[in-house]
Amino acid sequence: MYQKNFLGSGTIVSIILSFDTAVTALVAARVSPSRQPGNSAACRYLPYDDEWPNEEEWSALNKTIGGHLIRAIPLAQSCYVPNFNPSECEAMRNQWVQVNQYLEDPVNVMAPDWQNNSCSPPPFANTNGSGSCTLGNLAHYAINVSEADAVIAGIQFAREKNIRLTIKNTGHDYLGRSAGKGSLALWTHNLKEITFLDYGSVKYHGPAIRVGAGVEGIDLVNAASQKHLRVVHGSCPTVGVSGGWVQGGGHGPLTAAYGLGADNVLEFEVVTADGQHVTASPLNAYKDLYWALSGGGGGTYGVVLSTTLKAHTDGPVAGGSFGFLNSDSDKFWSAMTAWLQHLLVLNRIPGLKTIGTITPTGFAMNFATWPGATVQDIMSGFKPYFETLAELGIPLTTNTTMVHPNFLSHLEHFSSDTAYTVNVMVASRLIPRSLVQNNASLSTLVFTIRDISNRNPAIFNIISGNVSHSANISNSVLTAWRESLFHMNFGLSLDDNASWEELQSRRDIISDWQDQFRLVTPGGGSYANEASVMDKTWKEDYYGSNYKKLEEIKVKYDADSVFWANVAVGSDEWAPMLDGRLCRTQ
Repeated sequence: MYQKNFLGSGTIVSIILSFDTAVTALVAARVSPSRQPGNSAACRYLPYDDEWPNEEEWSALNKTIGGHLIRAIPLAQSCYVPNFNPSECEAMRNQWVQVNQYLEDPVNVMAPDWQNNSCSPPPFANTNGSGSCTLGNLAHYAINVSEADAVIAGIQFAREKNIRLTIKNTGHDYLGRSAGKGSLALWTHNLKEITFLDYGSVKYHGPAIRVGAGVEGIDLVNAASQKHLRVVHGSCPTVGVSGGWVQGGGHGPLTAAYGLGADNVLEFEVVTADGQHVTASPLNAYKDLYWALSGGGGGTYGVVLSTTLKAHTDGPVAGGSFGFLNSDSDKFWSAMTAWLQHLLVLNRIPGLKTIGTITPTGFAMNFATWPGATVQDIMSGFKPYFETLAELGIPLTTNTTMVHPNFLSHLEHFSSDTAYTVNVMVASRLIPRSLVQNNASLSTLVFTIRDISNRNPAIFNIISGNVSHSANISNSVLTAWRESLFHMNFGLSLDDNASWEELQSRRDIISDWQDQFRLVTPGGGSYANEASVMDKTWKEDYYGSNYKKLEEIKVKYDADSVFWANVAVGSDEWAPMLDGRLCRTQ
C-alpha cells in the first residue's frame, strides 16, 4: 500500500464499495416525485454528470491544499484487466479481511455491509481477470488533511460544485457514514497530535490531553502511560478516539471509572459547514455545538480536528477473566441468567467494568477492569457467582486474577488475544437495570438470546459498567446509557470467502434480531456506533429525547446538509438513490 499525490504521480490504493441496494431502496421510497435524481440542485452531482468538476478544477483544488488530493483506486484492481496481475491479486485475496489496510486507506471502511462485488478479489472475481472493477459507493477523491485550511478548502469546493462530502478517520464504520458515491472525502487519519496540558477552567482543573483526529486508542494509551496518566478510549485499540467513537458517546475499559468518552471531553477543535475554524467548549459561544458533538453522532455537525480530554492519574489496576463451556444447555442458560443478575451487584461497584462474550459453545468473561482494586477485591466480587456455578455443576475452564502496576500493562495482558476482524456484522441494545431486576422481563430476554443462539452461530458481547455517575454532565449522550445495566452488542461472523448474497442474508438476520431485542427491552435504546442502518426507529433508539434539540443545532450549523451520514441527525432530509446519488427527500 502506498500514497502519493494527485494526477499522474501515484495513488493510495482503496477498496471499492457499492451502495447496498436494499438500504437505498428503503430510503429512496421517501423521495418526492418532484425531486427525481438528475442534474439539479435537488441532488448532489456524480462523476458522469456534465456538472461534475473537470480535471482542471480538481487540479486547482490540489494546488490550493498543497498537493494533498488523492484519487481513489480499487484495492483489488490487480484482479481485473487491464491491471490484472495474478500474484498481486492472490496476495490481495489473502489479506482481504485484514484490518490494517482499511485503517490506512483514505476512502475505504472495513464493514462488510458496505463491500460487495464492485471490485473484489477471487473467489468473487473471475480468475482470468475478466469482469468489472469500479469505485462503487466510495469517495472519488480524498484530501489528506494536515491542517484546518485544507478542510476549509474541501468544504468550499464541495459546496460550490454541489458534490457530496464525507469524513473518514480510521475505517471503523458499521453504518457506512465514511463512504459515499462520488464524494470528496476529508481524510483526518494523519492528524496524530498528542499534547499534554495543565488545563484550567471553571468546570475542570487538572491534566488533559489534546488528541488529533487520527490518533488511535492504543497510541493514546501508550503516550499517556509514559506520563503516568490514563485516559478513556475504545475497547478496540485501533478506533480513532476523536472521531465517531467519542462523538457517538464512546465506551471502553475505563468508562466505569471515569465516564463515557463524551463525558471526558473538555473542548473540540472544529471546522463548521460555513468554513469557520472554531473551538467548541461548554463555556464559549459554541457551547451548543460542543453539546451536540459530545454524544450526538459523528460526521454530522462539523469536522473535528482535535479533541481535548481529561486525563487521570495512573496506578495499579486489578483485572480478571474466567470462562466455562456449554456442555448442558439448561444448566448453561441458568448460569447466564445468574450472570446477568450478578451484574446488578457488580454494576454498583465504582470503577468496575466487565466485558463478557456468550456464544453457543460457552461463556468467556474476557476481562474485568477495576482501577485501584486488589486481587482479593476481584475474587470477592466474583465469589458469589462462582458458588452459583458450583451449585449448577459447571466447572470453570479458565480463571485468572491479577493486579498490574499501571493501566497499559493491564490492557496488554487482558486484551492481547482479542481479535478484531473485518468479517463481522453487528447491532446492539442497551439493557436497562430495571429489566434485569424484573424476573419475568429477564426470562424473556434470556429466552430470546437462547433462541437466537440455538439457531445461529451468534456472538453476544455483554459489556457492563455503570456510567450513571456522569449523568450531571451536560452533553447529548443517549440517556439510556445512564439507566443501563449493560450494553449488549451482537452479531455474526462471516467466512473470509462469504458471497455478497450471504452478506445480505446475514445483514437481514441481524436487523431482525435488533427488532426482536427492541420489543423485549422497551426504552433500552441502542449504541449507534455498533448498530444497524436498517433500524426503522433509529431516531428514538440512537438519540432518544435529545433528537429535537440535536436537529435544531444541526440546522443552525449545517442547514444545507453539507455533512450527511446514514441515520445521523437530520439525515432524513436527504437519501441515497438506487444508483447512490444523494437527493433531497422533500
